[in-house]
Amino acid sequence: MSARTFVPLTVVDRLVAYFSPTAGLRRLSARRVLSQYEAAKPSRLRKGKRDHRSPDMQVRQSAATLRALARDLEQNHDIARGALRVLVNNVIGANGIGIEPQPRRRDGSIHEEYAATLRTLWRDWVQKPEVTHKHTWSKVQRLAAKTWIRDGEVLAQRLIGAVPFLDHGSRVPYSLELMEADYLPLHYADADRRIAQGVERNAWGKAVGYWVYKAFPGSDNWGKGSYELKRIDAANMLHVASLDRIGQTRGISEFASVITRLEDIKDYEESERIAAKVAAALTVYVKKGGPDDYAEADTTSGVREIGMAPGMVIDSLKPGEEIGMIDSNRPNPNLIHFRQGQLRAVAAGLGGSYSSIARDYNGTYSAQRQELVEQWIHYAVLTDDFVGQFVQPAWKDFVKAARLSGLANPPADLMPESIDDALFIGQSMPWIDPLKEALAWHSLVQDGFASEVEVIRKRGGNPRDVLEQIAAFRKQANEKGLAFGSDFANQQKTGAESNLNDDRKENE
Repeated sequence: MSARTFVPLTVVDRLVAYFSPTAGLRRLSARRVLSQYEAAKPSRLRKGKRDHRSPDMQVRQSAATLRALARDLEQNHDIARGALRVLVNNVIGANGIGIEPQPRRRDGSIHEEYAATLRTLWRDWVQKPEVTHKHTWSKVQRLAAKTWIRDGEVLAQRLIGAVPFLDHGSRVPYSLELMEADYLPLHYADADRRIAQGVERNAWGKAVGYWVYKAFPGSDNWGKGSYELKRIDAANMLHVASLDRIGQTRGISEFASVITRLEDIKDYEESERIAAKVAAALTVYVKKGGPDDYAEADTTSGVREIGMAPGMVIDSLKPGEEIGMIDSNRPNPNLIHFRQGQLRAVAAGLGGSYSSIARDYNGTYSAQRQELVEQWIHYAVLTDDFVGQFVQPAWKDFVKAARLSGLANPPADLMPESIDDALFIGQSMPWIDPLKEALAWHSLVQDGFASEVEVIRKRGGNPRDVLEQIAAFRKQANEKGLAFGSDFANQQKTGAESNLNDDRKENE
């Protein structure tokens, strides 16, 4: 047996082998196999940290602290605030996640009339989608996404129909009440009712209710009775959470793994900034000949001053004196390289683009393109999570409220199960080379692998608005006798199709 695989016998090994040599041999063989996994053995040079706690226990002990640290970084650290903005802007975008209604007839075709009705009502609702009437729908999405990424979770109560003292602010009686994670107490638990961390679940682990405070803990409205909890049925609550483990109930901040590094970067930069500021304030000193020359200064004559000016010749030095400069080695030339390395690690932990987080665009075109292509999948995954947990349920609620209020009665030829079907379109990867990207989309649409609606949505536009704008503009252009290159292209295309049809008729 080699020294690497040697396993010393313990007292238990000897005791087992004494009573049962066969069992002792199996025990020794199993220990020899386990000893090969060196990563599982702590040593003097490696701590080998282990955590066998349940997901909920980890969250209960850490979530609130991590949430507070992430909020502090957003408020006081420019890099953290910028990184959070990069994630939100790429996941949600300026106009929010697009929704294209796709209700279908019984024959499978899209019911354009009913879709148009939903779009009309939707344009009205998105102006005031939440109870305070402060935010539009796109702002609600960005605010919810920022809270979700920073705090690990965000809540929204779904309010449909008549609610006491609530003005929905739109024709469709539906509103959202946004809530931060503080409303849902981590410490509230009741084993008899299967309540853990403020969430009531059934025997299968499905959330059936949320126990929330009536006001934000510690706010100005926090008074007598505010500490009381109210139960909100899970069917009336949206809960967007970052879950890392199976069975986890509450979310953890996306900044959890990079908080320490961000704090170190902030402290290091602050130290270097102060050192550079001190170095800039230092001037010169007068070095005298020997110790005897440093006699006690004459206090009556005041502090000795030597003026400094470009090209100046100093001839006021006494015998044995010379001018010395203080070299502080600041600013530190290694700061930039250190900062770049740390920010790459932060970008990897957050899943954001290093170039966007660090505002460093010095790479080659190929490197920038490769980074963007590889990075965009992470934004797409976050977008998919947010759509599934927030946008899609809100759309289904909106369609339900519109139907129940009689504003969007389903037609007889509508397939019932498709009434709230829709296409949810997130942000598209930015164009690095606009000409190549445009040609690629043109080829996909022309070959039938993509639709014009998808392309317009990917570019942040509304397909119906674009069509109306084009139609109105073409009409005005025709009235003025103007023509464009696309008009000739369409005429040629129409002529080619007509000739092709004529050829087919002749062949028949």
